[in-house]
Amino acid sequence: MRTEDVLAAIATGLWRWDNASGIVSLDAEAARLLGLPAEPVRLTEAAVRSRFHPVDWNEIDGVVNLAVAEGTLAEARLRIMDEHGRVIRTVRSRSKPLIEGNDYQLVGTLQEVAEQLPGTAARTPVTGDWRRSREAFLLDAGRALAEARSTAEVLRVAASLSMPGFSPDGLAVFGVAGDRLTIIGHHGHREGDEGPFSSMSLDTDYPAAEVVRTGRAIYLPTPEEYLRRFPTTWPLAQRFGRRSWAFVPLVVAGRTMGAWMAAFKHPVAFTPDERSVLTTVARMLAQALARAGVAESERELSLGLQRTMMPVLGPGIPGIQVAARYVPTGGGLQVGGDWYDMIRLPGASSRADGHGPGRIALVIGDVQGHDVRAAGLMGQLRIALRAYASEGHRPDAVLSRASRFLYGITDGDDGDGNGSGPRFATCLYLEVDLETGTVDIARAGHPDPAVRTNDGTVLLRPTAGGLPLGIDPDTDYPTTRLTLDPGETLMICTDGLLETGGHDLDSGWERVRKLLESHDGDDLERLADALVEAVHGPGSHHTTGPLADRREDDIAVLLLSLRPAGAVQEAPRRTLMTIAQAEPERIAEAREQVRQLLHDWSDEGQLDAAVLMVSEMVTNVLVHTDGDALLVAEVACGEKARRLRVEVSDGSDELPHKRHPGEMASSGRGLVLMEMLADVWGVDPRGDGKAIWFELNEPDSEDGCCR
Repeated sequence: MRTEDVLAAIATGLWRWDNASGIVSLDAEAARLLGLPAEPVRLTEAAVRSRFHPVDWNEIDGVVNLAVAEGTLAEARLRIMDEHGRVIRTVRSRSKPLIEGNDYQLVGTLQEVAEQLPGTAARTPVTGDWRRSREAFLLDAGRALAEARSTAEVLRVAASLSMPGFSPDGLAVFGVAGDRLTIIGHHGHREGDEGPFSSMSLDTDYPAAEVVRTGRAIYLPTPEEYLRRFPTTWPLAQRFGRRSWAFVPLVVAGRTMGAWMAAFKHPVAFTPDERSVLTTVARMLAQALARAGVAESERELSLGLQRTMMPVLGPGIPGIQVAARYVPTGGGLQVGGDWYDMIRLPGASSRADGHGPGRIALVIGDVQGHDVRAAGLMGQLRIALRAYASEGHRPDAVLSRASRFLYGITDGDDGDGNGSGPRFATCLYLEVDLETGTVDIARAGHPDPAVRTNDGTVLLRPTAGGLPLGIDPDTDYPTTRLTLDPGETLMICTDGLLETGGHDLDSGWERVRKLLESHDGDDLERLADALVEAVHGPGSHHTTGPLADRREDDIAVLLLSLRPAGAVQEAPRRTLMTIAQAEPERIAEAREQVRQLLHDWSDEGQLDAAVLMVSEMVTNVLVHTDGDALLVAEVACGEKARRLRVEVSDGSDELPHKRHPGEMASSGRGLVLMEMLADVWGVDPRGDGKAIWFELNEPDSEDGCCR
């Protein structure tokens, strides 16, 4: 009697699946079991697939892949469908892969089995509740591992996995370092238990080492099997009292990067379905570990770049306090184009004896972009600025040279689709004389600096400026001078501090202003932390992970305060600015400066009067002279209340004259207004021009002088 006849008698058919050609050969019994005429037939893979329940086809596809990878039998239960989509029978498939190079053939049997009785589904290897439980488990495990951001998080997730029906009580993840097997992490063991396994040669007769060498899983269902296959290292495993072990390769992109051990205190048979679960978890675990490794490498590179590119501020400079923060945007290397710097300048101080504390330069800037190229250009530009400053150039010359430098290294790059191409950078360069407090500022498209006075008033100091660096190599950068009194705090920042969280520059500045006003200037480190936390939350100046990914832009902020020996003397609240002939639009900035200076003035009418008189005084200079207007305004303490003094000077010797304009006249009312609105006013001739001034005395208040 033929073998086929014997198998047909017990309702068992033979089949062969050629993976290379996609052809499936069925004998007569196998064809009958699939609902086809009972005769030998050759079908395409698609034709055979149409006879199986879709869910079961996906199951057998995974089982076959597992059997090919491990060289074991593929076994599954399959529901057969008719042309109308009805289930007509259930068959058991058992097959053996015959591997030929990169291709394989499956040779196996199909056998009809009885329908499942109610309540037995949980014990079936493929169908029923066990499958649904397994699918839910794998979905949850995949989601949790995908969200893990570090190796430690991946290991915590792996330790918390509860596999349906056969949860291990001991886990270990092995890695490879050269020719040594190492333990990355473990669970279910006491501290120190990993000692004998922590650095093991890959040639050792140990299951994890063999898995790494061969790339094939090892399943040890009994202690006897462990002893038989690995007698040398069995004593190391025996003391843990486990009954079954699975060692599965961790494979990423075809490379075995380690092994995962799952150990059980109860016997496990390691059926194809159980091996499939373990293999799937190992695959997800390997990918999660690879992602975490890349992320940790990027973070380490990011921190290294930050340490290299961001200076240590203030060493060896007495009499000043400096604080700075850099917070990169989320994603990638977390290194962008923002930077700050502090540079010791050559030459002596402005004191006659030349022995003052000297001069420093403060620099803050923002190269366009948040990528590695932006970080590279930032490093080059920072070095160039340091070189120009160290040569002794004035602020305007430093920025002019830096603009030509950046234009030269980016102009020839027309872009290649990888985010390259011409780039520009905004920058603020300040030269500070630490003896006199004089600050000379050149600005290239960057936000203006702010000053917190000793009484808590915060003033945004408008400065003249030019185009961002790198746009036009011949751009000029005018210099603006202001004076920083002892105890006052100077703040410079990039636009990321202002525009994050849906704010524009104006609303972002109001947020920062309130924070500066609410903090005293004694502890700049605490103030720097508070500025960053107001935007991103506590601890965000060193955060990585999900919080970092929500950042919208890089942030750099730099704070400086002059700290002379002894107590800080009470100084008038003061602002100073120059309005050039070619910049009449800055008259509005002058009015705003006076409003900021008088933010807590008790008489709103006097405030409006002061703003009106300042507008008239500055306009008079721009209209009737050929020079610039220098505005100086200060609030000082009088005997009973505060006094505002505003002075506008120019280089013309021609003194203003009081006129009597008619009703239709368009000018000539400036001095008349001052006579009506000011408590005191006057015009002072000077050797190089004149100054017109006025004073307002704040009405007496219960709290006396300065607030």
